Amino acid sequence: MRFLWAGLGLICVGLGLAGVILPLVPTVPFMLLAAFFFARSSERLHNWLLSHPQFGPAIVDWQTNGAIRPRVKRISTISIAVVFGISLVLGLRPMVLIIQAVVLTAVLIFIWSRPNL
Repeated sequence: MRFLWAGLGLICVGLGLAGVILPLVPTVPFMLLAAFFFARSSERLHNWLLSHPQFGPAIVDWQTNGAIRPRVKRISTISIAVVFGISLVLGLRPMVLIIQAVVLTAVLIFIWSRPNL
């Protein structure tokens, strides 16, 4: 079972790293999942992820306080607005825009309802 958890953790790290480059792929949720999987499979990988200079602080903030830093909230909000703006410029169908607006609004509500650090 530990190999399954470790494999899932490595897949999540790969997807999270892809999110660093690809604007529509989230990074932190995949790293949070990776931390979850590594905690059940490999203490070494779990400690590596928590001590990582880029990903570690957000994971530790989430695990200890369920919090998101204000800077990250602002960056997320700007990214979401840019993605929606691109959709508007591309002239996507109204139904797609409505669905996207509802989902992105829900994401923003979740992000901004988390405590600050």
